[in-house]
Amino acid sequence: MQFSRFGEFLNSGSGILTLMEDIDQALCGSTQMHLLGGGNPARIPQVQKVFREAMTALMAQDDRFERLAGDYDGPQGDTRFIHNLAHLLNTHCGWNVTPANIVVTNGSQSSFFALFHLFAGDWASGDARRILLPLAPEYIGYADVGLGQQLFRAFRPAITLHGDREFKYHVDFDRLTVTPDIGAIAVSRPTNPTGNVLTDSEVAHLRQLAVENDIPLILDSAYGGPFPNIVFPEVTTFWDENTITCLSLSKLGLPGLRTGIIVAKEKIAKAIAAANAILSLAPGSVGPALITDMISDASILSLSNDVIRPYYRERAKQAVSWIEAAVGDYPCRIHTPEGAIFLWLWFEGLPITSEELYQRLKQRGVLVIAGEHFFPGLGETWDHRQECIRISYAQDPASVETGIGIIGEEIARAFDGANSKCA
Repeated sequence: MQFSRFGEFLNSGSGILTLMEDIDQALCGSTQMHLLGGGNPARIPQVQKVFREAMTALMAQDDRFERLAGDYDGPQGDTRFIHNLAHLLNTHCGWNVTPANIVVTNGSQSSFFALFHLFAGDWASGDARRILLPLAPEYIGYADVGLGQQLFRAFRPAITLHGDREFKYHVDFDRLTVTPDIGAIAVSRPTNPTGNVLTDSEVAHLRQLAVENDIPLILDSAYGGPFPNIVFPEVTTFWDENTITCLSLSKLGLPGLRTGIIVAKEKIAKAIAAANAILSLAPGSVGPALITDMISDASILSLSNDVIRPYYRERAKQAVSWIEAAVGDYPCRIHTPEGAIFLWLWFEGLPITSEELYQRLKQRGVLVIAGEHFFPGLGETWDHRQECIRISYAQDPASVETGIGIIGEEIARAFDGANSKCA
């Protein structure tokens, strides 16, 4: 039996496949694993209580369950949810959207697959276009949505150092160029994997470049505003017709419900709805149904701002202190934690690759993600990409602390082993 080119690509492995398999094996296996690699959000008791109560109320409403489980939504998504969301975005965020600008998807990964193929790949004219990532590292899940096509062009960031332990990436606008073969600009804010939050001025500059080149700016706000708003500095949440904003229910604490949201000009929203119909008939119903009332009364915003964001801010501070203690005097800088649920660690001069470090840690029951998987579209050689790892601080604090301690031990082993060979 032979596969098509499409099938061969799917069978060749990918970073996102390895990540999800590792998470599943760790959750289902008998060996205790410290899950510092995956993107599962924390199970915040106050948040879980809200969702459980919402589900209980939903189940008690006449034939709501039967309609939820027994009827398809339209390819755009649940109508009531979409109308309530449009009202919330207009009233509380100052966006000028209508229900025609909003479409529900089966999770952010589905959103990006459809969006990137709308604006990149082979065109009827015979040309090929790509998605511009203005700074890498970027989300590991982008890398393989081209199904073998090289859909991305990325640029190295500028780096500023802060104190002895921190650093921060910035868009290097002196190097960034938008060539005629670019179909869209895309960036996550906060950035997965680093927790970097582009400043308002950086976003404004990217918006200007997008308008000047008649291409859209795609903002991945899965961790950002208006919900779950895991963003620590004060920044502006915005939308306009040249911007495509991608939202998600996953990092609220509902990853298993696979609910993504795209806010875009009507032509784009219609194209995404068509993709929903072709690929899966309709988006799932449970996520929108569960939070429709929280969207209607805007309690989703207070839940995000008053519970979820402070929770992760404190957990980030705690994890940073554990890392500083674990690595001691060995080379380690932490990207300034500004949002999302990850810390990005840079071991400058690491004598082994981040992939080898990942394998060593996995053998010791600690799952992280090797940094080299987060640079889609960056063709140039750069040692930095092999010197970084992403860790999550969202899981059980005791497990995270233990895992960080083991990372410190393996970093010491790597540097000490290299030094002994040179002695």
